[in-house]
Amino acid sequence: LGLPVSLCQSCFGYPLSIFFIVVNEFCERFSYYGMRALLILYFRLFIGWNDNLSTAIYHTFVALCYLTPILGALIADSWLGKFKTIVSLSIVYTIGQVVMAVSSINDLTDFDHNGTPNSMSVHVALSMIGLALIALGTGGIKPCVSAFGGDQFEEGQEKQRNRFFSIFYLAINAGSLLSTIITPMLRVQQCGIHSTQACYPLAFGVPAALMAVSLIVFVMGSRMYKKLKPQGNVMAKVVKCIGFAIKNRFRHRSKKFPKREHWLDWAKEKYDGLLKIQPDQMQTVNAILIVIMVPIMDAVVYPLIAKCGLNFTSLRKMTVGMFLASMAFVAAAIVQVEIDKTLPVFPKGNEVQVKVLNIGNNSMSVSFPGTTVTLDQMSQTHEFLTFDVNKLTSINISSAGSPATPVTYNFEQGHRHTLLVWGPSHYRVVKDGLNQKPEKGENGVRFVNTFDESFNVTMDGKVYIDVTSHNASAYQFFPSGAKSFIVHSPEISPQCKNNFTSSSLEFGSAFTYVITRKEDSCPDLKIFEDISPNTINMALQIPQYFLITCGEVVFSVTGLEFSYSQAPSNMKSVLQAGWLLTVAVGNIIVLIVAGAGQFSEQWAEYVLFAGLLLAVCIIFAIMARFYTYINPAEVEAQFDMDEKKKYLGKDSLYPKLDTDVQTQM
Repeated sequence: LGLPVSLCQSCFGYPLSIFFIVVNEFCERFSYYGMRALLILYFRLFIGWNDNLSTAIYHTFVALCYLTPILGALIADSWLGKFKTIVSLSIVYTIGQVVMAVSSINDLTDFDHNGTPNSMSVHVALSMIGLALIALGTGGIKPCVSAFGGDQFEEGQEKQRNRFFSIFYLAINAGSLLSTIITPMLRVQQCGIHSTQACYPLAFGVPAALMAVSLIVFVMGSRMYKKLKPQGNVMAKVVKCIGFAIKNRFRHRSKKFPKREHWLDWAKEKYDGLLKIQPDQMQTVNAILIVIMVPIMDAVVYPLIAKCGLNFTSLRKMTVGMFLASMAFVAAAIVQVEIDKTLPVFPKGNEVQVKVLNIGNNSMSVSFPGTTVTLDQMSQTHEFLTFDVNKLTSINISSAGSPATPVTYNFEQGHRHTLLVWGPSHYRVVKDGLNQKPEKGENGVRFVNTFDESFNVTMDGKVYIDVTSHNASAYQFFPSGAKSFIVHSPEISPQCKNNFTSSSLEFGSAFTYVITRKEDSCPDLKIFEDISPNTINMALQIPQYFLITCGEVVFSVTGLEFSYSQAPSNMKSVLQAGWLLTVAVGNIIVLIVAGAGQFSEQWAEYVLFAGLLLAVCIIFAIMARFYTYINPAEVEAQFDMDEKKKYLGKDSLYPKLDTDVQTQM
């Protein structure tokens, strides 16, 4: 069992061994969340999968991570024990992280050094192997680490053990917070041997290194740990007990055999009674608030509640936590409604939208079915005009003193289009390609060329190649801030300025930059807004993050400690696995709801989740009302005493039999 426990308790009444466990958990969570933060972008940008496949693989991986804890618990409780299970599966975990990092090395199969892998299937296979190993490793050790930490405390240290679970949960979220900030910063670095690109090997390599550190730190504390022997495979016993009850009931199905109170009572002939044991950078706000709220709840709120004479039991805390979480979804729905009010209207179904942009030097009139717009030179319509594609039968362009010119174009339903006009008989229709706000707060920018020849534009490292005369480029996307760009064209005189600075880009906008000529033939810039920037302040999300964080702190920390304290010694890892199993079920429910719901409005999905959680909260509160708290140690001691009495009773029979035999003789 390593060193005596008395030698390990040298830090304010806490076993010194828990230091290694907390550091181990911090490094492991940094490794896991740092790797997981990159997965969607890795699938989309490196491997080249579409959004649906990337999301499906991502959620499958997360669900698998929360399904494997039951396997780790069985291995720990019936075979290797918690310590050896953690070490063994951490090695698997580390190998998985290394394989994942190797899978992201572009030059691994880039044999012709053109920047694109020649065998993407190798990268896909390696990444799937790596993710499978990671899922087995992280899921397998999840129930064991927290239970192993709880094992380090003795009777009479309940207060320290409760505080340990708070610190343990704090370490989880601190690791999550730092990794979510750091690994995206590493990803955007440029690296490579023969060609440079986003540095996924570094971004995945750091989590792999942290997992190796996690393993080393955990092993370093080996001699200090209190290592309990495996208590037996309770799950196998339960399965056998259920099987025997079913068989016994089938044998005694005749009416002459009286019914028993519970169907499992049919196993009484062979088994004693079983003990019944009744979870982008804005997201870091959750982790930040957890780091703040855990000590506040533990050191301030709970003691104040206790001083008020209120019996705030574990199950009551969890009920309050679920209620707060449901209110967080309500807050999210309110914010979403406010966001929806500011969103541009995009075409749906058979609709098309058309905007007119006059890039000529004269006023132009454009007539649509039911409306006519007149535009001065270098101007555009204030908003997109919406039409039913079947009713958009005629569009005509005219100017003073010139005949009308009909526009012939097959408009694509469900899309926005820009009608570029620069003369009575000169026009071009461009399909915009934007059917929603730019993702992740980026800003779309496209260029319109009014020159007679094609030109190229380099903006903030991105290149618009061969923008033809009187035509618009495709949109490219940039983060917020002012961007510098250079226009490359043989029509620009060396004496002319060809470098410009964009307007200060905000979040979620789109612009058309028209390159025109001034009177001296030098290039000039005209900017037109296609999609207005976001106007809802991101700070409005803080209330929902505050509510979900408070709910998480009250629910998750309490639930982690509750599932440990109410479990007998041979079920502590199993109960931790069961606790974590709910996270897997939650991911599966999200997949089902998101896939089957098909909500037209995002706020409606939030309201649905709020309603479901509130209903579960009410049911949980009713069940908690009838729950009887137990001391597993006392129950196990009573079981041991009953077993001893049985054996003593059997032993007492033999002297009596001997006496009877002697008398008979």
